[in-house]
Amino acid sequence: MRRPKRERFLDGMLHWVGLGATLFGLLVLTVLLVDVSLDGLPRLSWDFLTSYPSRRPEQAGILSALVGSLWLLSLTALIAFPLGVGAAIYLEEYAGRTKWSRWVEINVANLAAVPSIIYGLLGLEIFVRALFAVTNGRSVLSGALTMSLLVLPVIVLASREAIHSVPNSVREAAYALGGTRWQVVRDHVLPLAFPGILTGTILALSRAIGETAPLITIGALTYIAFLPPLSLEGLRTPFTVLPIQIFNWISRPQKGFHVNAAAGILVLLAVLFLMNATAIYLRYRSQRRLEL
Repeated sequence: MRRPKRERFLDGMLHWVGLGATLFGLLVLTVLLVDVSLDGLPRLSWDFLTSYPSRRPEQAGILSALVGSLWLLSLTALIAFPLGVGAAIYLEEYAGRTKWSRWVEINVANLAAVPSIIYGLLGLEIFVRALFAVTNGRSVLSGALTMSLLVLPVIVLASREAIHSVPNSVREAAYALGGTRWQVVRDHVLPLAFPGILTGTILALSRAIGETAPLITIGALTYIAFLPPLSLEGLRTPFTVLPIQIFNWISRPQKGFHVNAAAGILVLLAVLFLMNATAIYLRYRSQRRLEL
């Protein structure tokens, strides 16, 4: 049955409008990447990656900010991933459709849309001030806990969606064979949902690595000329991250610092690309394992 001419016209117009919007976004992104690459690529070098910040742009490097970002991201993942996935398992598999679970779902969805500066203020009050004896104030641990609050709702929502997408027939078959609820979740639901959980987690951490406002709020520094020791005491030391270092350079009037900022943006994009590539690889491996 042929559709009316008006519907076919609207479908065609929507197709071209969507295609135009996509191409426009890609064009803007390409222009930005080309502009940043032209400025930053000549500055990229081993010395730039292994040097500390300096008042002289030609001697300034990004080592402390790069290590700080990697350390902060690792701690955030270690804190937020098990809490987010555990909360998703509870809400999807154990809580049922009660008033309590619906109230939690609504609040988690609302928290995912809260501006990041609010999490920074919350982290300042709780982790920097109230828990000063534990975190030592404006430290790596305070930053990781604050960023964990930021990404936790996103991980919970993505993990719940991945778990919910597992067919109920899988659960029913496992129950029919005598499996307990935890055995069903551990051996059947989680392996099937893992690709989606991993994708949501990487997207949440990708947001965290580019955030600046919460870290500025809790007092992340713009100049760090040392690397925190790889120990528990190192978690209580001051820190800086790539977005804050880039912001500091771009706000200075000297042209050399603007070139450094462009190079720092390229390093940040490279870290983000490696994160996404790792997620794609792990998702591909998990899917292949399930197929076999």
